[in-house]
Amino acid sequence: MGSVNKAILIGNLGKDAELRYTSGGTPVASCRIATTERYNDREGNKKEDTQWHDIVIWGKTAEAIHTYLVKGKQIYVEGRLQTRKWTDKEGKDRYNTEVRADRVVLLGGGGGAGAGGARPQSRERFAGAPAADTHDNGGDFSPVDTPNDDDIPF
Repeated sequence: MGSVNKAILIGNLGKDAELRYTSGGTPVASCRIATTERYNDREGNKKEDTQWHDIVIWGKTAEAIHTYLVKGKQIYVEGRLQTRKWTDKEGKDRYNTEVRADRVVLLGGGGGAGAGGARPQSRERFAGAPAADTHDNGGDFSPVDTPNDDDIPF
């Protein structure tokens, strides 16, 4: 049997996305989104658990969408998990797991609005485009069809 590496998130951006370029000239945008689970504990007290996720968007998609990825904006992200390893200044190995996005949909919420039952106000979609330098970004993206209501998990 094969394996699956897929992540689907709906969350709010914690700050504006940053756009940079690899040494080969490939654009890459990065941002962080927060997802919050709300639940009641055993005593009936309301609790929240917020998780932060690093998102990386490559190629022409990164250039096209980074200006729309502003703090508080709600987005839908679909991609795969990727873990990077590096050595810090003290010589210790460090790891960072991020979502390498191949699909990003801007949703209507902003300014901290949650996903709880909201419908997207904007149907803008940014599908991945082939990357210029597959060596620097570890691969390329395939085009994605425009999402319909069945594609959005709420």
